Amino acid sequence: MTTPTYAEINPLPRLLMGPGPVNADPRVLRAMSAPLLGQFDPQFREYMRETMALYRQVFETGNEWTLVVDGTARSAIEAAMVSAVEPDDRVLVGNFGRFGQLQIEIARRVGADVRILDAPWGAVFTPEQIEAALKQHRPKLFAVCQGETSTTMLQPLEDLGPLCRRYDVLLQVDATASFGGVPLPTDAWGVDCVTAGLQKCLAGPPGAAPLTISDRMADLIFKRRHVEEGLRPAGYRPPAAAMIGSNYFDLAMIMDYWGPQGMNHHTEATTMLYAARESARVFLAEGAQQVFARHALAGRSIVAGIEALGLTVFGDVAHKIPHITGVCIPDGVDGERVRAAMLQDFGVEIGSSFGPLKGKVWRIGTMGYNARKDAVLVTLAALEAALAAESVTLPRGAGVDAAAAAYREAETNQSRAQQTTSGVSEPARKG
Repeated sequence: MTTPTYAEINPLPRLLMGPGPVNADPRVLRAMSAPLLGQFDPQFREYMRETMALYRQVFETGNEWTLVVDGTARSAIEAAMVSAVEPDDRVLVGNFGRFGQLQIEIARRVGADVRILDAPWGAVFTPEQIEAALKQHRPKLFAVCQGETSTTMLQPLEDLGPLCRRYDVLLQVDATASFGGVPLPTDAWGVDCVTAGLQKCLAGPPGAAPLTISDRMADLIFKRRHVEEGLRPAGYRPPAAAMIGSNYFDLAMIMDYWGPQGMNHHTEATTMLYAARESARVFLAEGAQQVFARHALAGRSIVAGIEALGLTVFGDVAHKIPHITGVCIPDGVDGERVRAAMLQDFGVEIGSSFGPLKGKVWRIGTMGYNARKDAVLVTLAALEAALAAESVTLPRGAGVDAAAAAYREAETNQSRAQQTTSGVSEPARKG
């Protein structure tokens, strides 16, 4: 048998404008090319401490246990749930899309007594609906997405922390699709656990999952703290509480690894730690409010372009994730063929959807490094051309024009605001 030979990895360039991953910021890619270090090298331990400090600022929290789990975004969701939830504990999940279903799946796998609060795909929950479910089910933990990427909906969270505290419930939020793109002040909103990923608004690659947990959630996890057999000191006595059902995702052990004692657990993924650190550093250097405004502007501009082409934005637009837009596929149009044409002819990737929305909705992401004008305009031009090739009647050029106008309006407003702040009027500058 002949051993196959392969060329070096050299993919064609793509503009990733789907629901994630997106193109990584070049600064993050450069950080990933730094030399490897041993996991207990003092330099590396310092990078771990710096990463924790950076993410406390991004999460807007004072939580000591703010760190990064090695794995894609769902690894942090699973680590939090398997570590905080014991078998037969009651878990309530707010399910309004594909990733609510994921939380249900994980909760069932850890042996929880799972209760479900459902909302239609394309809608979100009211605080009253959530409070009624908390009263009815009395769970230990309530899990919900902030940004449900499958439906492009953004669940309001401001009222949920106080509600959960009122009923002595832990609040776990999956913010994979929203973290770094919209506000999520962890402490101010009273959230016990937030999990995220790098590959969307933080402009990094998939493979590292930032996470923060409150002291009260950490206390519950540490009651189940278990020391691996090969590391146990003499006289070690295991805890009375049930052992956490995963070794790799045992947060008590991971926290001991990230903490001052540096107790050996896994070997930290060096290049992914570099990526996580740089993603947070870049975010903070730009400034949270500026990043949120940039994402909102890119989203408004995509919506303006979509509507100018005569297409319909999916779902409850009042609760849409600013930086992920669902577009209803016109009747008679093969959505996958349009996506393939955009990729082949323009190198632009947009997303499809899942479940009841499969074949009915495209999803366009304007996140992270791609939340910028040129990416928005190229995407709209590619979509227009692909639809025209499918004989869809639409006003040629209107999408790009509308999006460009939205950017011009924002730039004009910003200029006026700066002039007002400086105390110099526009006529005075011209004179």
